[in-house]
Amino acid sequence: MIKTNMSRRSALKLGGAAIAIATVGGFYASSTASYAGPPNAPRPLQIPPLDTGKMQGNVRVFDMQVQAGKTEFFEGVKTDTLGINGSYLGPTLRMKTGDTVRMNVANGLSETTTLHWHGFNLPARADGGPHQEIAPGAVWSPEFEVRDKAATMWYHSHQLHKTADQVWAGMAGLVVIDDDESGALDLPDTYGVDDIPVVLQDRSFRRNGQMPYSSSMHSRMMGMTGDIPMVNGTVAPYFEVTTSLIRLRLLNGANASIYVLGFADGRTFSQISSDGGLLAAPAQMQSLRLAPGERADIVVDMSDGGVATLRSAATGGGGGGMGGMMGAAGQPFDFLELRPAASLTTSPALPDRLADLPVVSDSGVTKTRGFELQMSGMGPFAKFLINSKSMAMDRIDEVVEKGVTEIWEVSNFSPMAHPFHVHNTQFRILDRNGATPNAGERGLKDTILVNPQERVRILVRFEHYTDPERPYMYHCHILEHEDAGMMGQFTVV
Repeated sequence: MIKTNMSRRSALKLGGAAIAIATVGGFYASSTASYAGPPNAPRPLQIPPLDTGKMQGNVRVFDMQVQAGKTEFFEGVKTDTLGINGSYLGPTLRMKTGDTVRMNVANGLSETTTLHWHGFNLPARADGGPHQEIAPGAVWSPEFEVRDKAATMWYHSHQLHKTADQVWAGMAGLVVIDDDESGALDLPDTYGVDDIPVVLQDRSFRRNGQMPYSSSMHSRMMGMTGDIPMVNGTVAPYFEVTTSLIRLRLLNGANASIYVLGFADGRTFSQISSDGGLLAAPAQMQSLRLAPGERADIVVDMSDGGVATLRSAATGGGGGGMGGMMGAAGQPFDFLELRPAASLTTSPALPDRLADLPVVSDSGVTKTRGFELQMSGMGPFAKFLINSKSMAMDRIDEVVEKGVTEIWEVSNFSPMAHPFHVHNTQFRILDRNGATPNAGERGLKDTILVNPQERVRILVRFEHYTDPERPYMYHCHILEHEDAGMMGQFTVV
């Protein structure tokens, strides 16, 4: 079972007597940093509501209310949070390739926000980046065609200088795209039964149960991390498995933590998709690294009847550079316990082939752009730059021609790993320091982790939309670095 070493003592009133150091989810929670009150017993995993929209003529319409709320992460304790159509996080939106969708996003907050459709190919006016602000009380209604193949995408705040703060509070959710090809593969796809959304995050809490965002020097430099793991906003979750195969749609929804995921018993699992869709074939592995913004669908075989605990062996913003990837006391995160039923329904075997993906080659590509990820200075003088420039809303950094395949060389000259995200495309990785990417990275990607002193070459093409005025973004997906300037803008013409 998920580790929770705290004793089951009677409830303490918040405020008053000092509270001892406790552990939650196998991770030590400092008495000065995190909530250490009465422990949670393991809880059933919360499954976000599934929203398939409503049809208005030929348009699939989603109504989304951004709102403040209170969430009970710990029994009897209400934490101030943000959510979409709820108190924390948002519903899972489900749509199909070829749908025309309209997103009616109502801002019920007292501050300006945005909502970005991460991973989608879509017009710049509908992107939901910092240029598509939604004022308090306003409704933003972008409409676009779903051009991407079957995939797990997501949405989140992208408000300039406030993305990290608003996502930390809860402004994020998953999107599932279906298509006919994936539907014919007989993959696990019954939502909440054998197809499970898994939004991975870590948070820190004060003794009163609140989780305010910290703008400290450490958070600015390293990214905001916590010592309490959660899935879909559930602390110490378990899921009752009823089928022999179960699909987990993994999203690293953390501000800055890099997770190295596997199972506590060392079991092998199959990765079937990356950010933008299915891999060519299932990739067998025992560990999977996910940086903020990255997604991967994995299939776990539960037919042995044993409990499987999804664990991150290492976590943190350091990526092997500045700061360790382990948390307090060197303990791992135990995210989710999968508990098989006594009798499991037998699932169809995974197919040997999943999708037809073009061969990745730089043959005939004549245009190369370079992007250098840089950090300089410390503390209040720290700068987070791309190509020696900090983000400026009134400056277009790159102009890209529609339909032309380019190589983007992303080089990291900083002491930290940085997940590099490009809007409005699903790219392919050519190589990492000249080496072929691993099997799980050979599919469609929109976010790629670049290690210190590493150069990653990606094959980029923008096929559908032009707009000489409205830009898209490329940026580090450690949200504190994005907010501090490690972001640029490009237009497609």
